[in-house]
Amino acid sequence: MSRTAAAKGVQFSASPVLAVKLPVWRSRVVLFGMFAAFAALAGRALWLQGISTDFLQKQGESRYARTLELPATRGKITDRNGQVLASSLPVKAIWAIPEDVQGAPKEKLRELARLLDMSERDLNKKLDSDRSFVYLKRQVEQDVADKIAKLGIPGIEARKEYKRYYPEGEVMAHIVGFTNVEDAGQEGMELASQKNLAGTNGSRRVIKDRLGRIVEDIESVRMPHDGKNLALSIDSKIQYIAFSQLKEAVEKHKAKAAGVVVVDVQTGEVLALANLPTYNPNDRVHLTGAQLRNRVLTDTFEPGSIMKPFTIALALENKLVTPNTVIQTAPGYLTIGKATIHDAHVHGPLTVSEVIEKSSNVGTTKIALQLQPQQMWEMFTTVGFGQPPKLGFPGAVAGRVRPFKSWRPIEQATMSYGHGISVSLIQMAQSYMIFARDGDTIPLTFQKAGDQPISRRVISEKTARDVRAMMETVVSPAGTAPKAQIPGYRVAGKTGTAHKLAGGQYVNKYVASFVGFAPVSNPRIIVAVMVDEPSNGSHYGGDVAAPVFASVTANALRALNVAPDSPVTDIIIPADGVKESM
Repeated sequence: MSRTAAAKGVQFSASPVLAVKLPVWRSRVVLFGMFAAFAALAGRALWLQGISTDFLQKQGESRYARTLELPATRGKITDRNGQVLASSLPVKAIWAIPEDVQGAPKEKLRELARLLDMSERDLNKKLDSDRSFVYLKRQVEQDVADKIAKLGIPGIEARKEYKRYYPEGEVMAHIVGFTNVEDAGQEGMELASQKNLAGTNGSRRVIKDRLGRIVEDIESVRMPHDGKNLALSIDSKIQYIAFSQLKEAVEKHKAKAAGVVVVDVQTGEVLALANLPTYNPNDRVHLTGAQLRNRVLTDTFEPGSIMKPFTIALALENKLVTPNTVIQTAPGYLTIGKATIHDAHVHGPLTVSEVIEKSSNVGTTKIALQLQPQQMWEMFTTVGFGQPPKLGFPGAVAGRVRPFKSWRPIEQATMSYGHGISVSLIQMAQSYMIFARDGDTIPLTFQKAGDQPISRRVISEKTARDVRAMMETVVSPAGTAPKAQIPGYRVAGKTGTAHKLAGGQYVNKYVASFVGFAPVSNPRIIVAVMVDEPSNGSHYGGDVAAPVFASVTANALRALNVAPDSPVTDIIIPADGVKESM
């Protein structure tokens, strides 16, 4: 039967069993769908391999390529003689790729926490992060970093960096300052010269395997450029002398704080600057604001009688008086309006020179009232009061000198002997340049000077020499500061004792000060001393600050090999010396 059908050419499709019952359009839809899928795949392939190759390459590189920072070495800071005051030591920053650390043995992680001096909980908290990079600890010593490397924990890496070290510690703290964990200057010359000291970091591209090991250098993108070294004007010997003598005075007089600055008269270089309280820049864990304050530059105070030489110099310059002009200071007080000015002692008639020697407020006031307020204001601002000193040092303050147009007679009187005006100790040191340099002044600097600075005349040479002679009598047995005498050297200076302000009123707290220079025949250094709130006996500048001046100046002159200009004789200190008026 089947053979017959085949022989007759009967088609299989004619069989009802084999007949196609699906509609024709369905096969076409399937065919179109397959074509669309292949077209989408082709388009996707074209997109991935032809158009978005940069994106994919970046994604790939992010998994095996790394850009490593090549840290620049920060420049050294040295004193004027090349002694290192700040240098950089190589250390390591320990960091992790949290994802790669997962699954590390617990005993190894426990040892890692111990080496990093942190608790396991803190370590796990750092590692439990979605970030691809996390610092575990910065500035780790090299020997500790080596022990961490030996643990062989996947994902734990070390990066080279530097830690700043300060050999002189607290002695140089307020001059040199310190850097933070990123090696950026935060205080002192580290901050002031950040740009030159820091240098520029470099970088290089490398390929790493899944364990973080470098398998190939791709390229050196940028070479590091190390920072420049900085030579300061500071003399380490004189700095140590100043610091130790100041510390001794603070302990002896139980003072709240103190400051001292030593300046080279010939060059304007700051040879020493010390403050108390201070801090150790190598260990700042318990650093307080009081320790951090560079009081010589940032704290202002009413200077008191150390301002009197400027009033006298101005009167001499305007030919209103001579050194021998007699001023009647009896009965020891002077009333101006509703206010009364007092002297510490009743002196009677005094020459202008004796007004300085005895530190008479009444005598200074009578001379000042012969001057115009504008003349005094111009003198004060010309020597640097009321404006920030241009030292290139962070935090130096301007102090306060009110505009002369608002001065009342009593205000003009009190400013003549250092009340109603605020200054910093560095300003006082610079202002005394006009007496030590025969009438001219030069800018101060914390960097070792190369060229001779340009001077600016303020008063005549004769006036400067006349005031210098008056200031030399201050340290005589008849003056207010016999304790400032130095065997073998002639000394000139002025004491200051001023009440402190609290809540807008003067209180029984004092600032004792002394500013002077030596040797008088050819001044080489100016030394300014300020002791805040001495509370163990005397609070007068002649008793508290003058001895510090004498010790610092004597040792500094010897360190500088300055020849004596006076016979070496015994110092004569009267049992009951003259006290300066406040």
